[in-house]
Amino acid sequence: MQVPLLRLQCGVNSYDWGKVGHESAAARYAATTAAPDFAIETERPYAELWMGTHPSLPSKDVETQRTLLDLVQDNQALLSPEISERYGGKLPFLFKVLSIRKALSIQAHPNKKLAEKLHAKDPQNYPDDNHKPEMTLAITPFEGLCGFRPLAELTHFLQAVEPLRKLVGIQTANEFEQIVKGSEDSEDPEVLQRNKDALRSIFTSLMESSAEDIEAAANDLIAAAENTPASFATLPGEVDTNPSNPAELAAIVRRLNGEFPRDIGLFVFFFLNFVTLEPGEAMFLKADDIHAYISGDIIECMASSDNVVRAGFTPKFKDVDTLTHMLTYSYAPIEEQKLEPTDYPYVILNATAYSSASSSVLYDPPIEEFSVVKTDLNRTRAKATFDPLAGPSILICTRGQGKITVGHKTEEVREGYVFFVGATAECVIENTGSGDGEENIFTTFKASCELTGKEDMVNGH
Repeated sequence: MQVPLLRLQCGVNSYDWGKVGHESAAARYAATTAAPDFAIETERPYAELWMGTHPSLPSKDVETQRTLLDLVQDNQALLSPEISERYGGKLPFLFKVLSIRKALSIQAHPNKKLAEKLHAKDPQNYPDDNHKPEMTLAITPFEGLCGFRPLAELTHFLQAVEPLRKLVGIQTANEFEQIVKGSEDSEDPEVLQRNKDALRSIFTSLMESSAEDIEAAANDLIAAAENTPASFATLPGEVDTNPSNPAELAAIVRRLNGEFPRDIGLFVFFFLNFVTLEPGEAMFLKADDIHAYISGDIIECMASSDNVVRAGFTPKFKDVDTLTHMLTYSYAPIEEQKLEPTDYPYVILNATAYSSASSSVLYDPPIEEFSVVKTDLNRTRAKATFDPLAGPSILICTRGQGKITVGHKTEEVREGYVFFVGATAECVIENTGSGDGEENIFTTFKASCELTGKEDMVNGH
């Protein structure tokens, strides 16, 4: 039987939006885990480290050079028979590290039914028939766009940003404001649906703008951001009612225009929540949620799929019609989309060797494919023992050094090392670093899938 602890060799994708050379966490981690002939190129952008069984960039066992997909399909016990059967002998999640230098595309991921339809119709641009809900955990300070803003904020920008109002159409903007006025925060189902329909109408109007109109509006927008940053997107004659800091907002718009000159995304920006995450903070994106990442290093976990419907901030294939039809048009403050971690109940921290700051917390989105545990061990010989799970895990070290033990097998762990842990295996990690304080923190992220365990947790068992 295969020993249920495998050190993985993981590949890294080079996309234009990735951080360059050694600035990229994805590249630095890949350098410790990728093929022996991999070397970081100083001027090359490195965007994503992939950890999993997805065929686009499959992980391999370091010792045998067999793909993880081959190994788990040869031995179903590594996933568990239940998970293997449900997910076709594949790992149900895809674990990533993203290093973002410039904005990713404005995008959404299709739900399961739409994914199947898009894949059948256009497999080149939609390579999977699976949905792709995903979770973002910040490693460094992160900026992004996530979900539609509260309607009162959108109304403000429609009134305060003249190029935006002209681009969507004066009449369209007026109709939207009349429909939602006084009911922006209503929870009545009929009113909610009416508001969503109005949001769909005005957003579709924006996305169907001609290239000539977008360029003209963008020139006016950037001129305002450059010439009057202190009052940018602020209504004249009123006390500052801008939902954001005007100068900061102007700076972000100028920066995005530098990355994607006169792009439709400059105006989509005003429709979406601008979110910042500090290290350890997270957000969850359901299928059909609109979003875009702007900067930072993150851990990302998602259902195993590579389907993306794009409509801005990208040179790649855009599918505006699919995007505008698929979105949920839910609108809410960004706080409602952040995912708060909880103490992880299934880990034992060594009480004699860890400082009080050592911790293990759980990020548990409302789906069955994955959850993620972040563990910080803050002193030499500090240990965390993870009870056996009824499903597989992948663990990556993002800081410090230590060791991992599963059964009779122990492996050294350094920053960037990635391991697969099979189902029903107890896993122990230990800080073996030297030094004190910030210099001796051992941090790991562990993604797992456990069907029955998640149901038990939801039901309070």
